Amino acid sequence: MSNPEIRSTTEADLASITAIYAQAVRFGTATFELVPPDLAEMTRRYHALLDGGFPYLVAVLDGRVAGYAYAGPYRPRPAYRFTVENSVYLDPAAHRRGIGLKLLQRLIAECEARGFRQMIAVIGDSANAGSIGLHRRCGFGMIGTHPNVGLKFGRWLDTVMMQRALGKAETTVPAD
Repeated sequence: MSNPEIRSTTEADLASITAIYAQAVRFGTATFELVPPDLAEMTRRYHALLDGGFPYLVAVLDGRVAGYAYAGPYRPRPAYRFTVENSVYLDPAAHRRGIGLKLLQRLIAECEARGFRQMIAVIGDSANAGSIGLHRRCGFGMIGTHPNVGLKFGRWLDTVMMQRALGKAETTVPAD
C-alpha cells in the first residue's frame, strides 16, 4: 500500500470530495443529511470554512483523493470560538487502511497550531465502530450519546459525542 499524501484541500479536489460525501449520504449513517449536496454547495461550504480560518485537508493516494477531513465551528456563539467540530470521510475503497487516522492526526495538529483548545466529534450512529475507534485512538473520550435523534433509512439513529483537548486546552486562557 502506498503512503497517502495529506495536504490542504484545493478547489480542484472538491469534485472528488463531493462524490465521497454523496456516497456517505446515500448509503451511510455517518451523516444525517438525506440528499447529497451538489458541487456548488460543497464549494460554498469549503469557502465558508476557509474564510473562518479552519483547516480542510485531503488524503491523496495513488493520485486520487481517498478521503478528506475538516474542522469547523462547534457552535455559533462567541464563547465557543476555541472549540471545533471535526469531520472525516473516506472513499469506501480507502477504509481500514490507516488513512482516516493520518487525516485526523494532521487535523488535530492543524487545529492546535491555529489556537483551538477543544475538538468535538459528533458521530452519526452509535453502531459506527470504525469512527468511534478512530477517535479513541486519537485521544478522544466519550462524553455522551444522544439516543434516537436522527431518522434515516427508516430507523432511528443515535449520535455519539466524543471530545479531545487540544494544545494547552483548559489550562490557559487564549488571547483573543
